[in-house]
Amino acid sequence: MGGIPGVSLLFLALSLPLLMSPSVEGGKILVFPVDGSHWVNMNLLIQNLHARGHEVTVVRTASSWYLKENQPHYSTISITLPEAICIEEQDFFVTFLVKMLAIKKAGGSPIAFMEFYWEMLTSLSKIHQQASLVGVEILENKTLLQSIRDTQFDIVLTDPGLPVGVIVAHELKLPTVFNVRWITSGEGHSVVAPSPTSYVPASGYAASDKMSFVERVQNMLFFVLNMCIDKYIVCPHYDKLVDRYFGPDVNFYHLLQGVDMWLIRVDFVFEFPRPTMPNIAYIGGFQCKPSEALSDELEEFVQSSGEHGFIVMSLGTLVKGLPLEITSEIAAAFAQIPQKVIWRHLGEPPNNLGNNTLLVKWLPQNDLLGHPKVRAFVAHGGTNGIYEAIFHGVPVVGIPLLFDQFENVLRLEARGAAKSVDASTLTSQSFLEVIQEVLHNPSYSYNMKRLSSLHRDTPMPPLDTAIYWIEYVIRNKGASHLRTESYKMPWYAYYSLDVMGFLVAILLILTAVVVGTIRCLCLRLCRRRKPKQE
Repeated sequence: MGGIPGVSLLFLALSLPLLMSPSVEGGKILVFPVDGSHWVNMNLLIQNLHARGHEVTVVRTASSWYLKENQPHYSTISITLPEAICIEEQDFFVTFLVKMLAIKKAGGSPIAFMEFYWEMLTSLSKIHQQASLVGVEILENKTLLQSIRDTQFDIVLTDPGLPVGVIVAHELKLPTVFNVRWITSGEGHSVVAPSPTSYVPASGYAASDKMSFVERVQNMLFFVLNMCIDKYIVCPHYDKLVDRYFGPDVNFYHLLQGVDMWLIRVDFVFEFPRPTMPNIAYIGGFQCKPSEALSDELEEFVQSSGEHGFIVMSLGTLVKGLPLEITSEIAAAFAQIPQKVIWRHLGEPPNNLGNNTLLVKWLPQNDLLGHPKVRAFVAHGGTNGIYEAIFHGVPVVGIPLLFDQFENVLRLEARGAAKSVDASTLTSQSFLEVIQEVLHNPSYSYNMKRLSSLHRDTPMPPLDTAIYWIEYVIRNKGASHLRTESYKMPWYAYYSLDVMGFLVAILLILTAVVVGTIRCLCLRLCRRRKPKQE
């Protein structure tokens, strides 16, 4: 039977990439997530893995707010702990915000700040102590452990913000993939990749990669502080677990460093350039997607803004921690601009609310940021919101409140795509000035649209990158060929101090030999000259 050559060639050209692309049969994936906003990222990965035929089982605590039991795209193993992990309490971070703002408002005495950070470190230690109990419950429950073994999982996917999954993976002898931004000592790179403090800002220090001498000193202090917190507050809980079940020959930190693949939720459009490793894949913004149509009510409100457009504001659940006087100052500033405002607000409505402002308890953030009439995004600097703003090219007015939010907003400021406001000193006038600058200075919009263009200009969408590397590890039963073994080296060997010491010793010996030889020759010459003089 004859055919049309052009059509046949076209069909072959379209089919060839599919035939050549690697495939993997549906694998069995054991997932250890972190509750709260981290779950949003992990859940998206799970949904896509399920859609590709993989069988996903999620380990959760019975007290979890966000991780529901047995959803259509995953099954669960529920662990009952003596008490809920602190971060599973809905207002855990709000409590810290309220205390922080109260200290700043009172003048910010050093003693008050020290007491506050000591309380934070105590809570951090408690969180990891509670999380380590998940490992105890699994490793002590022989029936459950055998059931997990019998399932014959192919891989462990875990968020190492609470790294107990690494310990269970070691017991099961399974390859491990990290879905990571934060790890025990801070940002994920700090464990697996070289992090020179000369130009890589330490976690908790809001600085760019172009630091002055004083900033580099401060950066080094933050780096040392992070290492001390990790060594003396976080890791001891997991060190006890590892020592109890695997003995002294196994090092918990080596388990962290030795995982097969790191899916780091970073894009260098946003992050400052820094050293990396072969087993790191970057998936920053993988949760972003094109916007969808708004509800009739929201669309009507948005269209009523006319040529002025509208502003989206969302501080997540942390907005409940802002006192009424601050939210009222924000509302008063909004009332003075011609743009409409859609504000996700929980708790007591602010005073001075203008007719142009709509308060909602929930909003379709991605769809609003992708709307053609959006003009700016007022945000606290959470990673998910920042990447959605980058994806849609919307300039940001940042009100960072806690943790990495200050660093996130600073990174956008360094690229001319955002301007920040200090919540503790915010007034209606100062906030209005920042809003107007971002709205009317075209450089903010231009710079953010450029970031958006760069972010989208990739050979493969970040979500597809994440799925590819997870399936890569399943196909190849690990990725040890991409992993450096340098973490097993003693610290003095890693920094070549032993080599430098050896070379210095050789140099000193050679110097001593040369000096000694010259001295002996001089003495001999002196002895020969004395008889002649006599």
